[in-house]
Amino acid sequence: MDQIIQQIGSTIGGFFDSAPVRLGLQAIAIYFVILWLAAAYWAFRDMQLRSENPILPYLAASFIIVFTPVLFPLAVFVYRIIRPQEKIGEVYERNLAEEALLAEVEAVKSCPTCSRRINDEWIICPTCRTRLNRVCPNCSRLVGLDWSLCAWCGKDFERRDVTSVQPLPDVEPAGRLATGTDSRSARPRPLARPASRGGPRAAAQDQLP
Repeated sequence: MDQIIQQIGSTIGGFFDSAPVRLGLQAIAIYFVILWLAAAYWAFRDMQLRSENPILPYLAASFIIVFTPVLFPLAVFVYRIIRPQEKIGEVYERNLAEEALLAEVEAVKSCPTCSRRINDEWIICPTCRTRLNRVCPNCSRLVGLDWSLCAWCGKDFERRDVTSVQPLPDVEPAGRLATGTDSRSARPRPLARPASRGGPRAAAQDQLP
């Protein structure tokens, strides 16, 4: 029995002592070392894409290297579990999509009273009759209710228009005519009484009261 075991051992030893087998074992060892270092570099690059922390990529590569070429597949498996699930680019794209969706929702205006969807060019809400906009009296464009001046023509809504006072025409005094003469002088003189037919005596009687 011992001879059989010794013979098997010598056969196995002779197999491994052969040059082709040694060369193959060295090639396999080099292959595992390359995979080990490649896994460490992959962990380094993958963490750079998933985190903005400059230290975490080096920690991930060191974690793979510590497990040696024999146990590095287990380190890769553990790393894939604890790494961040999203890359920085994916997070950035998701944030852009959320902001675009939020901007689209905010662009849809609603009535402040009934919360119904309204149009930008409406003046009054057709559902609850809430006043939404007003018309500029200067350019007839729609302006907001909270605008202090028109953005189209620059009219200031808070400043009232000062109407120019027109001077009154010159009016002549009530006692004067257009010719500038006094009203008393303009009165017609009474007509003289005609002479009576009775002669001087009749004229004397006419002068009596």
